[in-house]
Amino acid sequence: MTRLMFFWLLFCIPTVVAGQSAQEQPAATLRTFSSLVVVDVVVTDAHQNPVHQLTTNDFTVLEDGRPQAVKVFEEHADGETANPVPEPRPSSGASTNESQVSNAGPLNIILLDKLNTPMEVQPYVHDQLLEYLKKPHSGTRTAIFGLTTQLRLLQGFTADPEVLRAAANEKKAGPRGSALLHDPMKGDAPGAYDSLSSGTVGNTPAGQAAKAELEKFAAKMGNQQLQMRIRYTLDGLNQLGRYLSQLPGRKNLIWFSGSFPVSILPDVNPKNPNPFSFAADFQREYRETVDLLARSQVAVYPVDARGVISSLINDASDRYSGTGGGEQLTLSQQIGDEHGTATRMAEATGGKAFFNTNNLTEAVLKATEAGSNYYTLAYSPSNQDWKGEFRKIQIKLGSGLKAAYRRGYFADDPVAASTPSKPHPSIAEQAAYDPMQAVMIAGAPGTTGIRFGVNVRPNSGDTESVLAEGEESHRAVKGPYRRYTVDYLVHTGDVQCDLTPDDFHHCALGFLVHVYDSDGNLITSHGSSLKAEIPPILYASIEHDGIPCTQEISVPVKGEYSFRMGIRDLKSGHVGALELPVSAVSKLPPLSAGDADSDSEDTPK
Repeated sequence: MTRLMFFWLLFCIPTVVAGQSAQEQPAATLRTFSSLVVVDVVVTDAHQNPVHQLTTNDFTVLEDGRPQAVKVFEEHADGETANPVPEPRPSSGASTNESQVSNAGPLNIILLDKLNTPMEVQPYVHDQLLEYLKKPHSGTRTAIFGLTTQLRLLQGFTADPEVLRAAANEKKAGPRGSALLHDPMKGDAPGAYDSLSSGTVGNTPAGQAAKAELEKFAAKMGNQQLQMRIRYTLDGLNQLGRYLSQLPGRKNLIWFSGSFPVSILPDVNPKNPNPFSFAADFQREYRETVDLLARSQVAVYPVDARGVISSLINDASDRYSGTGGGEQLTLSQQIGDEHGTATRMAEATGGKAFFNTNNLTEAVLKATEAGSNYYTLAYSPSNQDWKGEFRKIQIKLGSGLKAAYRRGYFADDPVAASTPSKPHPSIAEQAAYDPMQAVMIAGAPGTTGIRFGVNVRPNSGDTESVLAEGEESHRAVKGPYRRYTVDYLVHTGDVQCDLTPDDFHHCALGFLVHVYDSDGNLITSHGSSLKAEIPPILYASIEHDGIPCTQEISVPVKGEYSFRMGIRDLKSGHVGALELPVSAVSKLPPLSAGDADSDSEDTPK
C-alpha cells in the first residue's frame, strides 16, 4: 500500500482552479432559463392529511388565469424509516461521506429568531425544540440557524438528533436579548415608548409644546427600531435564501419568532396585480426576498414562539387601547398585523403559519410532515413576453383537496436578468452550474455522488506561524496554526477512469478542502488535482483499496473551525463532500511516518 500511495502522491498537485472560493455565490435571479417555472405543491385532504398517488391529470396549473402544460411531474413522499438513523462519526480521525440516511427528501431548517423574540419566551422555544428532537420522526436532514442582527449557522445539515440536540444546547444557541426591542425581556407592545412623554409638564403653552416634542421623539424612536428590525430580518432571510438556493430540492424553513415585524411583506390583495406596490421603502428587498425564497424551493413555516396569547390581549387591551390620541395600535391589532405578515409569507412560499398554540413541538412536526410529502411540477409559461411583471400561479385540484404552493413570480427577462448582482440558478440552469460550489458551502448536507473516506490527523504536535504551502487565505487570520494531513481513499466505482488501447486507466480528480469558522465564514482553502494513467498491475490494487491522495492544510489554533472536503470527477462531473469539525481530530496524536500505513488501512472506502 505504501508503494501505491507514493505513486499517486506524485500526481496530487496544487491547483488554483480547484481552490477557488465557494463563497462567491451566484446571485438570485428571477429568470427562468428554458422558460421553466418550478412549483412544489403540498396536497392535503379535509383532515389535513397528505394525499398521495395523484397524477398529472389531477392538477390544473394556471398562470394569470391561462392553463399551462406541465412538463415535469414528480411525487415526493416521506418514505423514510420512522426512527432517525445516526450518521457516521469520526473515529481515530477516520470518517466517510457514506451514510444510511437517504439524500432524497426535503431539507428542514430551524431558524431561532432572537432579533424579534423576547428573552422570556426563548427558554420555552429551546425546551420545545429539544422535545421535538426526542420524538421519532423521519431521518430527514435538519440544520439550525440563529438570527440576531446577523444570520448565524449553529448546526449544519444532519439527520443525527444527538448532534442537533448538542447544537441546541450550546451557548451560542442560548437566550439572547434583542437590542431592537424596547423591552428585551418582554418585547414591544403598543405604547412602549409612552413613558418618554408621560412626565408632568403642566398646561402652559411651553409645557404642552414640550410634551408634543417628546411624543414625536418617542414615535420616531419606536419607528426607527421597528424599521431596523424589519431591515435586519429581511437581510437575514435574504442571506438564508441565497445559502439555500445552492442546494437542490425542497427546503422547509421553520421560523420561531416572538413577533413578525409589521409590513415585512406586502398585502396580498386580489384586486392589486402587484402585491409589492404599497411598500415603497422596502419594495425591492420585499420582492427579492420573497421571490428568492419561493424560487429556491423554500417553504416558510412561521411559528409564533409566544404560544397562546389571547390572555395577554385580554389583560393588556384596556391598558393600550386608544393610546396616543387614538393613533396607537392596540395590542390585539398589533398581533393581528404580525400574524397577517407571517401568513402572507407562508402563502407566498407554499408553507403554513402556526399561531396560538403552546405545543410548539406539534407545530414543528406538522410543518415537517407537510413539507415531506409534496409534488413538484414544472411548466414553460405560454406567455414569453418578459416585462418583469408579477404573474399569479394557481393550482386547481379535485373536490375536498387543498393545495399549498407559491403564489407567483416576477417575469424578468431571461437574458437581461442574467447579471452577477442576483443569486440563484433555476433547476433548468443547473446543467451549467458548478456542482462543486454547492456542495462546498458550510453546513450543507454531505454528498455521495463520489463516495470516499478520509483520515484527518494533526501533522505534528508543533504550531506554525505560516499557512501550509498552496493554502489560500480568504479572511484575515492570525497564527499560530496547526497543520493537518488529510488522506483520501476514493471509491473507484464512482470515478470515470477511461481505458486506453494499451489497457491503462486514465483518471482525473479534483480535491478541495475548506476551513470554515463557527459562523460559516470561509477562512482558508487548499485545492489539488490528480491526473494519471494507471497501468493494469496497479489498477487492480486501486479497485480494491480505493484511489488515494493526500493534502495538507493549516488551521488557526484559537477558535472553532470545521473542515469541508470535496472531490470532483473532472471527467463525469460527479461530486462528493463531507464536513468534519476540527475539534473531532485536534486532540488526536500527530500522524507520524510510522503509523501512516496502518491508519490508511482503516480509512473507510
